[in-house]
Amino acid sequence: MPKPRSQQISLLDTPYYHICSRTVRKAFLCGVDKETGVSFEHRRIWIEKRLFKLSQVFSIDICAHAVMHNHLHLVLHVDSEQIKSWSTEEVLQRWHQLFKGTLLTQKYSNKQPLDKFQLAMVKSTAEIYKQRLLDISWFMRSLNEPIARQANREDQCSGHFWEGRFKSQALLDEGALLSCMAYVDLNPIRAGIAVTPEESDFTSIQLRIKTAITGEQPTCLLAFTGNETHQSSTGAGISFSLQDYLTLVDETGRILRDDKHGAIDTQTVNILARLHISDESWLKLTTNFETIFTGAVGTAEHLYEFSEHVGLQRTHGIANAQVCLNSA
Repeated sequence: MPKPRSQQISLLDTPYYHICSRTVRKAFLCGVDKETGVSFEHRRIWIEKRLFKLSQVFSIDICAHAVMHNHLHLVLHVDSEQIKSWSTEEVLQRWHQLFKGTLLTQKYSNKQPLDKFQLAMVKSTAEIYKQRLLDISWFMRSLNEPIARQANREDQCSGHFWEGRFKSQALLDEGALLSCMAYVDLNPIRAGIAVTPEESDFTSIQLRIKTAITGEQPTCLLAFTGNETHQSSTGAGISFSLQDYLTLVDETGRILRDDKHGAIDTQTVNILARLHISDESWLKLTTNFETIFTGAVGTAEHLYEFSEHVGLQRTHGIANAQVCLNSA
């Protein structure tokens, strides 16, 4: 039986989450259907465009993404600090980019006169919207529903397009976060639809490589801040070097290719040592992340704390955490 969201998401423990959403129909989300020859490649544009719009509206950042043929991978960062400074006006302005709101919120945004009772109702409604703009479930609903409607119109059919529930995994520490990001970024290489990270279309790694050439980071993705000066407006960022992460993904991607066999070089091993992950465990994580961990991901200590905070009687994944994330 699937766990309730309250047992999968705990902002007290981590703001980082791995999300996977899959289609239910045989028809592809993207790519070319080999049986019919029909190309759905343009739907990748729909997904990315919507993703980046939502990241500008919600107080949720995108760390990594990969749009595959029949599923979508995301690594999200919930910025609970940024949203604290949002006024009623800003909350409504953001919400109205996606939803109509109420008659009163529309009047308030249009500077129409309201009495004190109506103003109180608007502020109460804005507080509800504020919490939704921090909610991963609302983020995914705002992503999946419009894409499903668009795809159904194109396919001239009705019914479910996505599975009823998206998969959510809490990423409790730096090792879990970076290995999951690499797992997501390397999806096209493992699937055999790309040879190198820079050729992996509609992925976060491709965007990071393109902008890194000019010494920048993508504004649509959460920045790496370990050895960088670039940060988001709230100071949020991934506390690791962008160059080190690109090296990790590049070296790992080379090994995962069928026509390339080798070992992780010394420089990469040193990076993994700082994460307390052995090179053998790193390869397991970046090829079988979802198989190794079905729930929250982190060291044994972090898993115990997470289980206690979300009310789980048993802590799952301890053995794999000890093998893979406490291995160096």
